[in-house]
Amino acid sequence: MKSFLQTLRHLIGSAHVLTDSDAQPYLTDWRRYCTGRALAILRPADTQQVADIVRLCSQFGVPIVPQGGNTGQVAAATPDETGTAVVISLQRLNRIRAIDPDNNTITVEAGCILQAVQQAAMAADRLFPLSLGAEGSCFIGGNLATNAGGTQVLRYGNARELALGLEVVTPGGEVWNGLRGLRKDNTGYALRDLYIGSEGTLGVITAATLKLFPLPNVQRTAFLAVESLSDTTRILQRARLMLGTSLTGFEIMSRACLDLVSETHPQQRLPFSALPSHMQWYVLLEISSSEDEAHAVHQFETLLEQLMEAGLVLDAVIAMTQGQSEAFWRLRESITLALAQSGYCIKHDISLAVSMIAAFVRDTDHAIQQIYPGTRMMVFGHLGDGNLHYNLLGPADALPETVAAKEGAIQSLVHERVVAVGGSISAEQGIGSRRVDDLEHFKSPLELALMRRIKQALDPQDIMNPGKVLAKTDLSSSKT
Repeated sequence: MKSFLQTLRHLIGSAHVLTDSDAQPYLTDWRRYCTGRALAILRPADTQQVADIVRLCSQFGVPIVPQGGNTGQVAAATPDETGTAVVISLQRLNRIRAIDPDNNTITVEAGCILQAVQQAAMAADRLFPLSLGAEGSCFIGGNLATNAGGTQVLRYGNARELALGLEVVTPGGEVWNGLRGLRKDNTGYALRDLYIGSEGTLGVITAATLKLFPLPNVQRTAFLAVESLSDTTRILQRARLMLGTSLTGFEIMSRACLDLVSETHPQQRLPFSALPSHMQWYVLLEISSSEDEAHAVHQFETLLEQLMEAGLVLDAVIAMTQGQSEAFWRLRESITLALAQSGYCIKHDISLAVSMIAAFVRDTDHAIQQIYPGTRMMVFGHLGDGNLHYNLLGPADALPETVAAKEGAIQSLVHERVVAVGGSISAEQGIGSRRVDDLEHFKSPLELALMRRIKQALDPQDIMNPGKVLAKTDLSSSKT
């Protein structure tokens, strides 16, 4: 591999071919559950350099692991332990290429931090609505590669719905320029949709043309205390009926989640001073509207009054300033950090019909307590689109290795129950390497065969992120 590395240094410069200790920050996943090895970390400056790298890897048969901000939950951007792959970091592809306010589009490179895209849109008096807890460090390329969801899916959809066009380097080192800012383009297969959500297994996304929206002229946020999870679904239905498309955020959090945030981040203040023990759930509800401010605020306040009168909301606090609204959202976004600081966490990113969620949580909580008494249930998520982060911590005195030993049995139980009611084992975080076995178990043989045929057709050498999404297998068996 000496000549291979020498050629890489010539292509992109020695300073951007990292090995040994310089490579270490790129080799561990965000959750720190796995660390791999790599032949080198490569930091190309532009799409052409990405293409040159991929073409060289194709010639040498070297596997490629594309990596964005490395904030994923399923180790999709982490190399395996063989040390045979290169990691292509997209961090230097960070330019805003164009903004077209008249067409409501922005074209950005894959290494742009999500927050930078939001700010560039705002500078043009537009909104880019994708919003995640990791938006200050995640890259837009990774958001697209995983079809990220976030907190405003209810109104604007996943990353897939926000992307109009892509630029992609294929496994052969060709550059597909699909950066078309068109809402309608019915000219054959939707190649864009193959790459979005493929987690780097079909090609390297290097740029994207994204949808923009008018900035809302009114925004209101409320924090609600609720007795039961079933009440949150009733609140959601009433909010949808009264608020329509101005309802942009509807997050649920168990009391246990926010108690944990209070313990690990005592500087964050809960909006309620003291609540009786029967208030076990919270709702973070937000509207954004371009309508008349007085009308939108009246609708919002009327909704809250009706919910209180119906006994569905037991207490409520409305954010009076932008800072207070941001503080509400910070509580929600701190749950993941609090879990990371509180021991080994067994995580599930599941999707269910909204009507199924309350019964699922009640029955599955009970089943888990039967096999692991004392488990602390940490449940939160985007109720508006049925995405639940169904997470578990062991008993307070449990050792991490003890909790980890229970993970297989608990995840099997949870996923079996999810699939039994027509749900999905991954709503927005993807499959990566951590959920490959689950996908193999729960996807139908035909679905897996079709996926392998696509992989074999686009990446016959299996050099693009091998072992992610699909289990390593002889792709030749999928040839038609």
